[in-house]
Amino acid sequence: MFGMTKIHNLTPQEVRDALALGAIQLIDVREPGEFAAQRIEGALNIPLSGLNPGALPQADDKTVVFSCGSGKRSAMAVERCQKAGHAIDSHLAGGILAWKTAGLPILTSSACR
Repeated sequence: MFGMTKIHNLTPQEVRDALALGAIQLIDVREPGEFAAQRIEGALNIPLSGLNPGALPQADDKTVVFSCGSGKRSAMAVERCQKAGHAIDSHLAGGILAWKTAGLPILTSSACR
């Protein structure tokens, strides 16, 4: 689907566990309005529309994992980073939809204030 890009598809449970351990930096690539409406606690918002792989925040020893609404934009973010020479290969497969389907908590706009 995305050429020769190697993409590691993480399950919602894998992302939840890695977040709890502080092992990943979750970056949500949805637009700010989408992010404000509902998000995974601990995620940073860097929209795909303005994603510059060279300007990603320092993740220290954490693995960068992208997320979005359904998994499409996060896979595109992985591809963009790999084309720029970054060793980023992970995203939340199925996005926040899969996260919610798995019964995992989200923050909504009223909770995000």
